[in-house]
Amino acid sequence: MILILFMVTIFSSSGTTDGRQKFVPFTDHSARTTLQIFSLAAAYRSRVYPTREGGRILEFIYSSKQFKTKGGLTAGTATTHYYASEEFKIKQEKTKCFTCSPQEVISGGDYKQSTYCHLLLGLFFCDQVEFITSTFAYSIVQAFTAFEDVWRDICNDIKHGTLSERINLAKMRKAVLSIISPNPSLASKIEENCKELETQNWLGLITKLWPNSKYVYSIMTGSMQPYLQKLRHYAGGLALVSADYGSTESWIGVNVDPYLPPEDVTFAVIPTFSYYEFMPLYRENHDCGSAIDDFIEDEPVPLSKVKVGQEYEIVLTTFTGLYRCRLGDVVEVAGFHKGTPKLNFICRRKLILTINIDKNTEKDLQLVVEKGSQLLMSKARAELVDFTSHAELETQPGHYIIYWEIKGDVEEEVLGECCKKMDASFVDHGYVVSRRTKSIGPLELCIVKTGTFKKILEYFIGNGAALSQFKTPRCTSNHGLLKILNGSTIKRLYSTAYS
Repeated sequence: MILILFMVTIFSSSGTTDGRQKFVPFTDHSARTTLQIFSLAAAYRSRVYPTREGGRILEFIYSSKQFKTKGGLTAGTATTHYYASEEFKIKQEKTKCFTCSPQEVISGGDYKQSTYCHLLLGLFFCDQVEFITSTFAYSIVQAFTAFEDVWRDICNDIKHGTLSERINLAKMRKAVLSIISPNPSLASKIEENCKELETQNWLGLITKLWPNSKYVYSIMTGSMQPYLQKLRHYAGGLALVSADYGSTESWIGVNVDPYLPPEDVTFAVIPTFSYYEFMPLYRENHDCGSAIDDFIEDEPVPLSKVKVGQEYEIVLTTFTGLYRCRLGDVVEVAGFHKGTPKLNFICRRKLILTINIDKNTEKDLQLVVEKGSQLLMSKARAELVDFTSHAELETQPGHYIIYWEIKGDVEEEVLGECCKKMDASFVDHGYVVSRRTKSIGPLELCIVKTGTFKKILEYFIGNGAALSQFKTPRCTSNHGLLKILNGSTIKRLYSTAYS
């Protein structure tokens, strides 16, 4: 018997969620569904935010290096496969909008150089840009944060038609220099706008520099929500449109209501992408802040049997060979769109902070950090750049550590108040009881040096992740990350909430 394998490549996940990369089969069906969902999403967006044919897209997109598995298959991240595919070219033709950057910039392999060139070309074509996008909101925020430091060099390059010496990749240099040409008047206009923006802490950067842009488009749910405040700051009132719902395993749903803010977005399931089952989840306490692993599971039901208001975990059987794969995503059915369920993403089911009887999820942590950062902003006018956490079990009693990178000068007294506020904001009953009985120690807030989370990004990219798929881990036990975090800690504060 002859066995013919049609699968020639595999996806690798970024590994930033739990520190390990997953490998998922990639076939022609994967490419077709990607093209289909992008075309569908573009059609729904164009109803609300019509774009000009022949316009451009400022896309902060990045490929990583592909590699061979022991079995001889080509492997790489999902975005790497897609950006190198014929479907990526077809998508631009179908939507009549074309990315500002050539393939040499997307696949350059150095995210700092690629980001610089994305920004340069985006500004060179600034009047033609219809919208701004990236896979995750994080990538857009990091690009504009970088722009605050390099805008003068970019203006100089546009003025003279040159390219900064910071770009040393030969193919990238050649590709970019073949596109740009001297434009002193444009450079002067951008320089004038940037000087004004600098005095306003870059508020409304996007609308000022890309005056014809209609919206910002990216994944903004789940672990991306902490970046919404900064993204809105840069967008200056421009619409933020949440991108579609998918995973490394399969695409799931499309945003059919792009006018809704990211916090209210739902996703209509595309029934032909995979075979979907939904595992009903029940809990006595319906407070979203409670620990979700206390769910009682029922038998999975098919797509046609789901009920509005019920929470489920998604189970996938895919055309690429995965059978009854549990995603670990908790979703709620918010309604229906022409018979197919519209899903509201609630959170990842996995507990990320637990020491004994305490159970806290990524959403619990986000709510706690949000309260602490609000205090930081009101008391010190400082900004939380990024955060992660760790359940410290080596010392007794064990305790939570939250790592903050902040922008601005903050007095130690204010940081102490933030630490206390966060500790008192965990509502999980197991945590509260454990803190009161001293079986969990005081929350520890570690302030890390500026640039620490860039080091974390570089750590993951060095291990094969692509910037397009990077998500800051919200909790980690990874020794490499903890070494970076603890080595960069400049202040340690302990909560007095239960003293």
